[in-house]
Amino acid sequence: MALWTVHGDGRQLVDEAVVGSGERLSWPLTVGFGLQHLIAMFGTTMLVPLLTGFPASTTLLLSGLGTLLFLLITRNRVPAYLGASVAFVVPMGAAVDHGGAGQGALLGAIMMVGLVVFTFGVAVKALGVRLLETAMPPVVTGGIVLMIGLSLAPQAVSSFGVQPVPAAITLVIVVLATVLSRGMPRRLAVLLGVLGGWICAALLGQVDPARLDAVARAPWFGLPEFVTPQLHLSAVPFVAPMVLVVLAELVGNVKAVAAMSGRNLDGQVGDALIGGGLATTLAGAGGGSALSSNAPNVGVMAAARVYSTAACMIAAVGAVLLAFCPKLSALISTMPLGVFGGALFVVVGVLALVGVRIWSEAGVDFADPVNLTVLGTALVAGVGDLTLSLGALRLTGLVWGSIGIVLVYPVLRGLADAVSAHREA
Repeated sequence: MALWTVHGDGRQLVDEAVVGSGERLSWPLTVGFGLQHLIAMFGTTMLVPLLTGFPASTTLLLSGLGTLLFLLITRNRVPAYLGASVAFVVPMGAAVDHGGAGQGALLGAIMMVGLVVFTFGVAVKALGVRLLETAMPPVVTGGIVLMIGLSLAPQAVSSFGVQPVPAAITLVIVVLATVLSRGMPRRLAVLLGVLGGWICAALLGQVDPARLDAVARAPWFGLPEFVTPQLHLSAVPFVAPMVLVVLAELVGNVKAVAAMSGRNLDGQVGDALIGGGLATTLAGAGGGSALSSNAPNVGVMAAARVYSTAACMIAAVGAVLLAFCPKLSALISTMPLGVFGGALFVVVGVLALVGVRIWSEAGVDFADPVNLTVLGTALVAGVGDLTLSLGALRLTGLVWGSIGIVLVYPVLRGLADAVSAHREA
């Protein structure tokens, strides 16, 4: 039995057609969609090891393997790419600065996060959809998706400002291809925009010469560098709050894909948490950065309306191959920052509006003061990247926003409903 059924004739798509997770187009087109995912994940997945000191090639390898493991555990029902999580950069830096943790200790803490997420996944799978509906109703999941999308807006804006001309060219091509074209050009708009912006940057001499020299010097084949994890309890408190962020991102990915593709994926949330938890554990075991659902990849799926796990698999295999080929990895790293920012403008905006769509379809009442105040406050904390220190522990905006949406909102919702019921009685 084939892993994917071919959508239509595999070459043509009706404008409003949605390619489901268990479907694929012809393999050349599927590779094209996989390249879009590879480009979408590459910027942040390569940025995190540069900021944390972990080996970049190892992070790339374990990101690809982690995604393949995720697709295997979810049985190709949940399209996702698991990239290095930027949210871990600040707490890991705090663990080094205040806790004296080394790389091995940080990896041990990352493994602990993965195992806790895995445990939550087992609980959700065992107790069923009712637990998910109680803990994360649409008002919560919509807020998570919206916060994750908008939290990337500052990165998109700053990247755009570095090279505004190539960034604008990229943005214009993506928007025009999405709005005015039909068929495959619309679906491959992100890839076309990136290629157009990249060519523009090259013509303007805005491709970093040092990175071009790195391409010439890089060997064709090289082995990733692995780091042995160590369990030091001193590092765990700094990274432990990220469990909530990983849970929110993985659940948000499933809910966003479900809303965009018109499928009910609540029954797959347990598998998604199990797969994401094991992928993060694998990353920590080998020396890679913590993994989570990469938001730009969700935005790419929303823009293309192609949710094929075959495309995610192609991106994952591509990441593994790049990890063993420093020259190709160096070539992709020459993509100008402005080009990445121009594409990010579209995909994170689309993702953010998916959160609004979840709210709209669920009929969330924004005349309700609990919805207005709690969700509004949590979104400001997450999008504004509120970073506060509790002693030596530093918590980022995504942590505070996730706490507000996932933990504080249900508590205050329950209290408000109880007070209202008491008054009526």
